[in-house]
Amino acid sequence: MNTQDEGNNSDVEGKVKNRLLSMWNNVKYGMKLKTNFSKESPVWLLGKCYRRIESPSSDSTELGTDVAAFQSQSEIASSDDEGFEGFKKDFISRLWLTYRREFPILNGSNYSSDCGWGCMLRSGQMLIAQALVCHILGRDWRWQPDHQPTTRESFIEVVNHRKIIKWFGDKPSRNSPFSIHTLVALGEASGKKAGDWYGPGFVAHLFRQAFKRASEDNYEFDSLTVCVAQDCAVYIKDVMEECTDKNGKWKSLILLIPVRLGAEKFNSIYAPCLTTLFSLKQCIGIIGGRPKHSLYFVGYQDDKLIHLDPHYCQEVVDVWAVDFPLTSFHCRSPRKIHLSKMDPSCCIGFYCPTKESFFNLIEIVQPLVIPPGRTDSPGSEYPMFIFCDGYSRDAQLSPKKLPPSELEYSMDSSTDGDDMGTEAFEIL
Repeated sequence: MNTQDEGNNSDVEGKVKNRLLSMWNNVKYGMKLKTNFSKESPVWLLGKCYRRIESPSSDSTELGTDVAAFQSQSEIASSDDEGFEGFKKDFISRLWLTYRREFPILNGSNYSSDCGWGCMLRSGQMLIAQALVCHILGRDWRWQPDHQPTTRESFIEVVNHRKIIKWFGDKPSRNSPFSIHTLVALGEASGKKAGDWYGPGFVAHLFRQAFKRASEDNYEFDSLTVCVAQDCAVYIKDVMEECTDKNGKWKSLILLIPVRLGAEKFNSIYAPCLTTLFSLKQCIGIIGGRPKHSLYFVGYQDDKLIHLDPHYCQEVVDVWAVDFPLTSFHCRSPRKIHLSKMDPSCCIGFYCPTKESFFNLIEIVQPLVIPPGRTDSPGSEYPMFIFCDGYSRDAQLSPKKLPPSELEYSMDSSTDGDDMGTEAFEIL
């Protein structure tokens, strides 16, 4: 057998392996389950609150994906007069970036899929995509797949929606500055390679690098910057310096704060701090998950976190084709996981479009990240993160009263595959 035949056989074997792995993942993570949402409790989704009017029939409702099912189950009301139908529209409008298969081979590897290892990168993509949606389309934008644009404004929204997705396209191109190919290439400088596990803190720094590189090619990123907190501390003058351009104009800020909320497992003392963050208008979500199972958290109800799961493996989409299909970039199945199952390592994201928004965040969030309860409770002396005056370069010692600085993602394989702790709508 000559070298060319061996290479062809290797390619075929790789494609078969990728297909089998993606099929297994879709069986494992694509189970058609139902979930319950209480009528008694509000549902928070990235700064928006949705409520139900109590129905005399039951205390909770099983929800599917059919819009008619939502309308027939109870009368709906919320803080923004949209109710749970509004929650559904809001959730579906978030960008869903998942495992893909059959994309161009990642440089220096045989990988044409990130199935089985790229979940944290995909979660990070979703977090950044939400920031870009807020920056370009606005937080109140909603995807309307069944409506054709009829005005200039709606046409621009359609173009910008597709443009954001293109920036995450699965190909090695400077026109897709946040592709998995770009992120893996940037990670190589720090010793990571395709097939490795990535922690939430590491992914935050990858996106900081990716934004700096993207701004060299695309003027649209000149008005936006990414700052990553150091050792759970946000240095205010660092942020101010980073967000001020050469003309003294403020750049919109994506603030990423890697934290560790416990030693081996999530410390429940941080539960109210964590969930309260989803009520802030600046919140763009949290990347973390369970051990070896990254998730993108976007909201909560009671003691369960609502999330988008990147583990569903889909065929690559050529985002540079005219009118490429959008359905695989939006999820109709919100999932929930109990707070206690969350891995302690995570990264919190905020988007501040103005200087006023940033200082408003500082004022509001500082009391919220201090665990409540007795001062002698384990962990109560440690806020989730802090804001510090001055520059990080001037800090001679690490800030006091900070959680442990180990920010690597846990890899306890004993919990891998146990997905029954989540609940989901039926996937169409």
